[in-house]
Amino acid sequence: MLESVFKGINIAEFTIFGLGPVTGKFFSHYGATVVRVESALRPDPTRMWPPYAKGKPGLNRGTFWAHLNTGKHSVGLNLKHTKAASVTRRLVEWCDIVIENFTPGIMESWGLGYEELKKIKPDIILIRISNLGHTGPHSRQRGTGSTLQGLAGFTNLTGWPDRAPAFPYGAISDQYPPPLAAACVIAALLYRRRTGEGQYIDLSQLECSIPFLGPHILDYVVNGRISTRMGNRSSCAAPHGAYRCKGDDRWCTIAVFTEQEWGNFCQVIANPPWTKEPRFSSLRKRKENEDELDKLVEEWTLTKSAEEVMTLMQAAGVAAGVVENTEDMLSDSQLTHRDHFPKVNHPEIGTYVARNDAFRLSRTRGDIKRAPCLGEDNELIYREQLGMSEEEYVNLILEGVLE
Repeated sequence: MLESVFKGINIAEFTIFGLGPVTGKFFSHYGATVVRVESALRPDPTRMWPPYAKGKPGLNRGTFWAHLNTGKHSVGLNLKHTKAASVTRRLVEWCDIVIENFTPGIMESWGLGYEELKKIKPDIILIRISNLGHTGPHSRQRGTGSTLQGLAGFTNLTGWPDRAPAFPYGAISDQYPPPLAAACVIAALLYRRRTGEGQYIDLSQLECSIPFLGPHILDYVVNGRISTRMGNRSSCAAPHGAYRCKGDDRWCTIAVFTEQEWGNFCQVIANPPWTKEPRFSSLRKRKENEDELDKLVEEWTLTKSAEEVMTLMQAAGVAAGVVENTEDMLSDSQLTHRDHFPKVNHPEIGTYVARNDAFRLSRTRGDIKRAPCLGEDNELIYREQLGMSEEEYVNLILEGVLE
């Protein structure tokens, strides 16, 4: 394996929840030294989120946190302590990049705003990932991915027409900013290489999410229509949905967009008489009779396994996919081939599967290591990387600074 692409890059991560941690993870997998700054006095809530290893709660036993922070180091630091400033100063002098995703104003309260960081290290790169950005009348509004996907319009489109809006599972608006944030940081590194100057990157989670609803925004601007909830349906395909198959809670999604795909679909299900009826002869008519169409499609899918439905449809050029559960994904031959779920060993969790990146570099391979226990790298970072004397290090521990 060739040298990791970010070897020699040091990152201090002042983050919480998912956005900042996932951004740092891209760099830790490819050689950067990423130090997660935490405190046992007020730990990241995700450290205590279930599921836990063997059902036993603990700061180092939450598998949610373990998935978000693979390959990093963890140091304890009570940022509210009067002596924390001298420690953070040395961290900033040591690092190339600072990542933070607290509510705007929090870092300034600790003396870690961009202007303060520049005084310590003029070429520092700071990326700030917040709900709405660091400027504007609502910039200090608090929230999480669950609330942001409401502000971004996803929740209004999720669910069924006759029911209240539903949250997309897993805070979908959390998924868009980290890759863009990583790209911005890489661009800032290239800029610094050319000019010797750092960069301040202000990234809005809301603005990262809105482009994925571009067609709905355009429809309103051009036609004055407000998009509403459609369940599993699409305005440009029919049949289009998740259909129950043989077995307990087994489903397969099918999407038919063109008339050629409709013809192929009909051949797969052996051209029953109803497929030739005028009410299904065009996309417009299939949409007008979609309730009945979905019932007829499901009468066929119920006779076969989800895997069989997918295989038959795909072979005929019709988009289809099994609705996989967790067990399905972990045994999926495609994901296994790409080593998407590598196994790592953790001192408290035991062996667990981490999550690989969705991309592969041809010249260097990512190295997926376990997530750290809280503060386990204090001595490595403070003593070896920052050069603290043993006396200073011990005194800071006794005074409660490094906790």
